[in-house]
Amino acid sequence: MNHCPDRKLKIENHLRLFIAIPIPEEVRLEIEKGQQELRCALPDSRVRWTRRDQFHLTLRFLGNVDARLSEALAEAVRGACQGFSGLNLRAESIGCFPNLLKPRVIWSQIKDHAGQLIQLQQRLQTATQEFTAEAPEEKFSGHVTLGRVKELVRRESKILAERASNMAGRLFGEWKATEVEIMQSELSQEGARHSCIAAVPLGARTI
Repeated sequence: MNHCPDRKLKIENHLRLFIAIPIPEEVRLEIEKGQQELRCALPDSRVRWTRRDQFHLTLRFLGNVDARLSEALAEAVRGACQGFSGLNLRAESIGCFPNLLKPRVIWSQIKDHAGQLIQLQQRLQTATQEFTAEAPEEKFSGHVTLGRVKELVRRESKILAERASNMAGRLFGEWKATEVEIMQSELSQEGARHSCIAAVPLGARTI
């Protein structure tokens, strides 16, 4: 499944990029229902909630990448994706980083039974390191970001912890991931806008 637009890369000095696995719409809808249960319990002013269309599984944040290196980056990603025919993934539970007592990021966990997800992330991280100034991620944890906490008082943190605990083990959906996407993030006063600039099938061969 390739839902990237077939278009030329926008020519700029730099592109703000990250690599992610897309999430099917039906799974995103279920995750959004869980997110809405949290939103009903917390003031919107306390949390910057992620829009459903921006739910994705980030494997590597690259930051600013020289636009002239876009094709070389895509080729490096193709090389890293060789040997992965597809990943069976599931979205479940609600949690927080660093923990429920002092939440900063609210997330839903993404798991795979075969252990291939972390292997793919490590391979992509190694293959793309020359394109980014961002430090390698020491401990990868597959997740979808539902919201970023601005500030919560103790009572609100307790409510969030209770709601998250009630959703422990809750399954939002399962799917087979067959590609990774190189995504561009464009910042504006209205928030970030994400667009896919290249889709690489898992198991793709380098040219």
